Amino acid sequence: MAVDYHLHTYRCGHARGRMADYVRIARERGLREIGFADHIPIYFHAPEQRPSGLAMADEELPEYVAEVLALRADNPDLPIRLGIEADYIPGREPQLAVLLERHPFDYVLGSIHYLDGWGFDNPDFLDGYRGRDADVLYHRYFELLQAAARSGLFDSLAHPDLLKKFGCRPRSDITPLYRKTAAVIAAAGICIEVNTAGLWAPVGEIYPHPIFLRFCCGFGVPVTLGSDAHAPERVGSGLPEAIQLLKQAGYREIATFQRRRRTLIPLE
Repeated sequence: MAVDYHLHTYRCGHARGRMADYVRIARERGLREIGFADHIPIYFHAPEQRPSGLAMADEELPEYVAEVLALRADNPDLPIRLGIEADYIPGREPQLAVLLERHPFDYVLGSIHYLDGWGFDNPDFLDGYRGRDADVLYHRYFELLQAAARSGLFDSLAHPDLLKKFGCRPRSDITPLYRKTAAVIAAAGICIEVNTAGLWAPVGEIYPHPIFLRFCCGFGVPVTLGSDAHAPERVGSGLPEAIQLLKQAGYREIATFQRRRRTLIPLE
């Protein structure tokens, strides 16, 4: 009876399947609540400069909202939340705020997919790791994650150590960086997401790192759960492992959302 708050749709260009099939699989796997959180249009580039296959187009956002709301109406016994995943881009906060205000989102996932313009989690840009100091990358990534937390735009931070996706690991002890970031997130009053997609990425582990997760628990940072499913068969995948990791870190509750109001429920 877990919750999966990170489901994508075909509109982003790199996921597949009907949204109704995501709901069907959620039912089959006994999920108590789900949330679609597809990629918001790439608001930080002009339309003619936007790469394809990374996020929905501007005109698709109202269609996405309408389809989630229709699925909710058709499934009154299964809470279906309207979420969105939005990249945090320094200096572009006003544009994102305007976009978020236009729709009745239940929650907004903030994510870091770019380090100063480099899409570090995109397999097309793996060459970007060459010649870079992993410690410098980690410090820049977590600097941006802290800024995202402080921005006030987000309810939860998605896959909060995504930088490790392709096996990029810090060379030195970054425990102080984990601690500081957890403290910043706690002060901002938002959540982090425990995201299982890393189990199927080259890194082979859940986001975030257990040490970071323990610091978040210690500072009282709430958590959400998400599979980051990009196909119906991925709905709910890895959630038992995520729940075990949460319990080991000291968590006993997870966060759910409705109209951007947070409720804590027991971790089962």
